[in-house]
Amino acid sequence: MRRFITIWFLVMLAAGSFIIDSCNKNDKSGIQSPSILHIEVPANFPAPNDLFKDNPLTTEGFALGRKLFYDGRLAKDGIASCASCHQQFAAFSTFDHAFSHGIDNQFTTRNAPGIFNMAWHKELHWDGGINHLEVQPLAPLTAPNEMGETVENVIKKLNSDTRYRDMFKAAFGDENATSQRMLKALAQFMGMMVSGNSKYDQVMLGKTTFTLAEQSGYTIFKAKCGTCHKEPLFTDLSYRNTGMPINTGLKDLGRMRITRLSEDSLKFKVPSLRNVQVTAPYGHDGRFFSIGAVIDHYRLFVQDGPTVDPLVKKKISISLNEKADLVQFLNTLTDTAFIKDKRFSQPE
Repeated sequence: MRRFITIWFLVMLAAGSFIIDSCNKNDKSGIQSPSILHIEVPANFPAPNDLFKDNPLTTEGFALGRKLFYDGRLAKDGIASCASCHQQFAAFSTFDHAFSHGIDNQFTTRNAPGIFNMAWHKELHWDGGINHLEVQPLAPLTAPNEMGETVENVIKKLNSDTRYRDMFKAAFGDENATSQRMLKALAQFMGMMVSGNSKYDQVMLGKTTFTLAEQSGYTIFKAKCGTCHKEPLFTDLSYRNTGMPINTGLKDLGRMRITRLSEDSLKFKVPSLRNVQVTAPYGHDGRFFSIGAVIDHYRLFVQDGPTVDPLVKKKISISLNEKADLVQFLNTLTDTAFIKDKRFSQPE
């Protein structure tokens, strides 16, 4: 991990607020230039991907993305917004439902993962079928069982709204809403969702300590879970078959749907364990309704198969006492500040 962090950046990071460029000058046309933002990188994190190389972060672009994220008018029924499936109090996952509700009372076919730390992901979705955050919203926007709309109709709605025209002008220089600008704004909003202020992070920074049970759980985690759920993101971003039998109703083959390679059958992206306490149910199809049930899968129920990961195919030896301590540690990954951060809440 190589990165240079200036003292200035650390001071601003500790302040817990967006870093805004103080030079908000007018251009020759008299239009005020957008205020520059910088993504917050926790001190114990590696450098993020260059997600915003061609999409400079601005206060105005972020605000536009926030409004779009919560706006049900992007859906065909005028109700199903991005936030309908990605709820802040659940770390922007879907609370208590294996599958999210789409338009016309339909259901999605995969569990909605939490949205955070997207700037560290090169591929998105359980099968890695999306390779950039800027194009990710196209999938739910146009899926008939999710938001069920066309891009053309969405853009018409945006251009017919005076408030949106003002916001597009503030963010991009003129009031014309385009699909590219819409997607860039949504990427700015979601890309700024950084979760790295849990008790675990405070311990790593020397600001507090684990309880005895949490410390025991951390030791167990590093020995038995840490290879796939690599710190500090708590995922190695790989795709693995963890020995879950196929859901016969969905027949979801995971990564194989993208690569068409038989060796990728039933492989799904390793999820981050950050905020795991508030993101139940778990698994690509939401089959596990508690953290304990997930641990029991690895202890007792892994089913062998040709693509099952060697790390789990013989199950993982975890005693009941170890399981209890492991849960205590995993609870320290909850970032309360993130799930209550008003910057990411629905605009008033």
